[in-house]
Amino acid sequence: MAFYPDERLCIIIDGANLYSTLKTLDFDIDYGKLIELFQGKGRLQRAYYYTAIIEDEDFSPIKPLVDWLDYNGYHVVTKPAKQYKDRDGRQKTKGNMDMEMAIDMVELAPNIDHFLLFTGDGDFKRVVEFVQKQGCRVSVVSSIAERPAMLADELRRQADNFIELADLDKLIGRPKTGDNWDET
Repeated sequence: MAFYPDERLCIIIDGANLYSTLKTLDFDIDYGKLIELFQGKGRLQRAYYYTAIIEDEDFSPIKPLVDWLDYNGYHVVTKPAKQYKDRDGRQKTKGNMDMEMAIDMVELAPNIDHFLLFTGDGDFKRVVEFVQKQGCRVSVVSSIAERPAMLADELRRQADNFIELADLDKLIGRPKTGDNWDET
């Protein structure tokens, strides 16, 4: 896949989707290495990380990651997660950030040449199509290495490029430790 030195890049990370994909692949990302990798590929304008946070918990396992990202070059976008009980009485948490991500991509498109979209969610097909019409290229970073694939076929087909996340392990992976961050 080609990158161009003068290309304006933007990283968009769907935190919950990436977390699920990484868990399936059994590897962790060194987010410092991730930002460095793409700084070396073009002119990185922004790196966004989107996640919902459960506000009333004394300790949220995602909080250390969010704090680290916020201090290390990422623009972290959060909103409160909603907790509810399903019809069987089980506690569920919902924290969809799709709208925030889509709106930011649309707003950023005039100033970006290439989006690196870390998600496998097929709901992003239309926003990818829209920013492409604005002249942006979109590379989707997800995985088809496991079955079932973590990437929706419609999103992969719409993207200009697909980057297999498992192939980045040696470049941006971090050694396994006992204090892995959790994602809602």
